[in-house]
Amino acid sequence: MITLEEINKICEKHSIKMVDFMMTDLTGRWRHLTMPINRFTQETLKDGVGFDGSNYGFAPVEKSDMVFIPNLQSAHIDPFAEVPTLSMIGDVYVIDLPENKRFDQDPRNVAYNAEQYLRSTGIADEMRISPEFEFYVFDHVSYYIDGHSSYYKIDADQAQWNTSSKSANLGYKIPAKCGYHAAPPLDRLSDFRSSVSLMMENMGIAVKYHHHEVAGPGQVEIEVEFGGLLEMADKTMLTKYILKNAAYSEGKTVTFMPKPIYDEAGSGLHIHMHLFKNGKPLFYDTNGYSQLSETALFFIGGILKHIRALCGFTNPSTNSYKRLVPGYEAPVTIGYATSNRSSVIRIPAYAKAPDKKRFELRSPDGTCNPYYAYAAILMAGIDGIKNKIDPQKAGYGPYDINLYNLSKKDQAKIKFLPQNLDEALDALSKDNDFLTIGGVFPKRLIEIWIENKKKESLRYKQLPHPVEFETYFDL
Repeated sequence: MITLEEINKICEKHSIKMVDFMMTDLTGRWRHLTMPINRFTQETLKDGVGFDGSNYGFAPVEKSDMVFIPNLQSAHIDPFAEVPTLSMIGDVYVIDLPENKRFDQDPRNVAYNAEQYLRSTGIADEMRISPEFEFYVFDHVSYYIDGHSSYYKIDADQAQWNTSSKSANLGYKIPAKCGYHAAPPLDRLSDFRSSVSLMMENMGIAVKYHHHEVAGPGQVEIEVEFGGLLEMADKTMLTKYILKNAAYSEGKTVTFMPKPIYDEAGSGLHIHMHLFKNGKPLFYDTNGYSQLSETALFFIGGILKHIRALCGFTNPSTNSYKRLVPGYEAPVTIGYATSNRSSVIRIPAYAKAPDKKRFELRSPDGTCNPYYAYAAILMAGIDGIKNKIDPQKAGYGPYDINLYNLSKKDQAKIKFLPQNLDEALDALSKDNDFLTIGGVFPKRLIEIWIENKKKESLRYKQLPHPVEFETYFDL
């Protein structure tokens, strides 16, 4: 445990002038507040710093006064601040007597409660996860939306559409859907990925490897090592902060939008996971399907039972469902299989050792709030274990076939992921009891989430689209 004295020594050593506090709002964006280092005292840790919670999407205006308490364990030096700055995450509290209490809707609180609930069940004491960060790096983005006009334009110098460019064109453009593991000079982003990977390593995020992804116009991936649920939610937020700011400093821009380019590969947030108890892995059984234990299969059964509702948190944008379409290695059906990238749950065949045995959930994407998404996945898995939901008996597979090429007869036997955000939110509104067990997800949080996301979907549906002008204007 880091103490304030130790923090002060770090600040003195690195000539820190400012302390920055990061809080996660309802949608999964970081907000921040900064103070001079001499204002950061023991009273700050005890009483917190006041702020307006309604602007974070949390509370009604009439009850919006909240405080955040700095989390010293998350402290790190911000590599992007011109003034030497120590940054740390804040936990949100509501004003109460005799003492303030944790705000139940605070994303970090939900993730913390999910971990505590797992331990209380006796099933396991740790869920370890490893997200794969897929994202696009562009050289330009512009967009405009109004009642009478709208457009967007993106550009990546290495994109195939720039082969005819007459300004400083040296060739070496990546064809559409041909970027997977491309080497320099086709891969213009290798040094960028190495640079940000070293930043991540220096800030406690262990990087497994990085590479160019399938899409030619700047799609890349950085994969990280495993960590606990709350730990990895924090590191997901920090990773996105590092990537966006590092790109910005180089005159580039990063997006985690699942489908920013039509007819190109989408970006997911594949999540590998397994459970441990007293340091021992619980997902391995040499005699089980794909060497998975009964506990692992029940966990899979719970996720697949609730997957349509989970999409409300793991795929919470209208753009999410432009990625979840056939033909792009993104899942569309509800099932599990070994080494099958068309399946929503894939069991890596190369992970053979007991402590490596796991599976990955391939549906989530980077528009999720990682605290809510990771916690919801865990709660679904726990429900599967408690109720012994056998995924094979429940009709979820295993489907060791290409699920994109099924006949209509076979398709009728399989359930599908939501095709749009409204379907996911409707599923979440009908199926959320598994989330509220143990007080992990407050009912009011789920209600607010659905209300806000429905508004986003309604605006999206009401705006005319350029394709509609192309298709219908002359009718």
